[in-house]
Amino acid sequence: MQIPKRIASAVINSLKGGVVPRIGLPYIAVGREKEITALLHDVEIVSEGGAAFRFIMGKYGSGKSFLLQTMRNYCMDRGFVVADADLSPERRLQGTKGQGLATYKELMSNISTKTRPEGGALSLILDRWINAVQTKTLQENGISPDNPLFNLTVEKKLSEIVNSMKEMVHGFDFARLLTIYYRSYINGADEEKAKVIKWFRGEYSAKSEAKSELGVNIIITDDDWYDYIKLFSSFLKLAGYSGLIILIDELVNIYKIPNSITRQYNYEKILAMYNDTMQGKASNLGIIMCGTPQCIEDTRRGIYSYEALRSRLSEGRFSGEGMHDMLSPIIKLEPLTYEELLVLTEKLRDIHGQLFDYNPSLSEKDLAEFIKLEFGRIGADKNITPREVIRDFIELLNLLYQNQDITIQELINSDNFEFSKGTLTSDENPDAETDIAEFEI
Repeated sequence: MQIPKRIASAVINSLKGGVVPRIGLPYIAVGREKEITALLHDVEIVSEGGAAFRFIMGKYGSGKSFLLQTMRNYCMDRGFVVADADLSPERRLQGTKGQGLATYKELMSNISTKTRPEGGALSLILDRWINAVQTKTLQENGISPDNPLFNLTVEKKLSEIVNSMKEMVHGFDFARLLTIYYRSYINGADEEKAKVIKWFRGEYSAKSEAKSELGVNIIITDDDWYDYIKLFSSFLKLAGYSGLIILIDELVNIYKIPNSITRQYNYEKILAMYNDTMQGKASNLGIIMCGTPQCIEDTRRGIYSYEALRSRLSEGRFSGEGMHDMLSPIIKLEPLTYEELLVLTEKLRDIHGQLFDYNPSLSEKDLAEFIKLEFGRIGADKNITPREVIRDFIELLNLLYQNQDITIQELINSDNFEFSKGTLTSDENPDAETDIAEFEI
């Protein structure tokens, strides 16, 4: 496995810091085949004009964000536009001080395509759309771009596209702004184009400002930002993309809202988004949200405290531990297996060696011993998370690289690893020793 040092550095540094890298994920992806298969089925439905909504549920460090970023890369490779945002005290789905609009702004700021994966792709998307219509006009009509009729023919084709959106909520103004952008593009009016981009990104704070600069008497607000997400998903399909995928992480920040009425307003927004996608009111739109079990299943403060959502999302009587319905609205992440963690540590070992130009001396037996110690430290396999294993393993690699006279056996047998020698007795966890003992190379 060869990996560029720039990507290797981003992968190692991000994982050591406990965050998911935005690049290089294919080099370290292990497991989650069932979850990815289920989500890719949703993506296929979205590309065919449908809509989908999923929750990914798992505790801290279980791999929610990793799965989300993996799906982000998959979707961009399949021709989707992807927008992602992490919720925070300043970014919610609904708020009294513009917190919902702040989430919309974050989504628009992070809007990405395969050719612009780092975000900020809105102007690129609009320019690509215009270029595609110009090329199609040239091919179908044979009119030279120098001909005065060329721009009129292009604008007619663009009008056919935007007019199809006018029946949607706020579609008339959305279509008008697309037309303004096109005329600014043709005339080379970059300042006017920037104003349209500013409007699409929700950065106008007053209607009077938008009216004076663009001639539209409407702005995107905290109450209607989701309507514009639906408009964008329809437009992007018309512009030649497969659709729009929205990724929202850190739902726990809604759970943490102290005011119960404000929490309910946010859950109402989730319900509206869920109903739109499930009932076919939205098209070419996929939404994935991530949260911990507590922020979803807590009936006092979590999503399940909102009865309309609880009745839609809760599991039926036939699902249980080890057997979850991957086609249900909530995908519950199971812990990675011993074997999957072994493969993960092998990948990280090789990436670390390439990053620092050395040949790793750790054998598969060493890696297996490390994983057994990690599971012993936690005390029960259901409690271990990939984040904990990865953090400890990268630290181990760093120490071995910086102290080449020390072996892995000396490190893991030192007092620093005393905790790894087992915190549960066989009486407390009778299956633990057997399960770990069976994991041998």
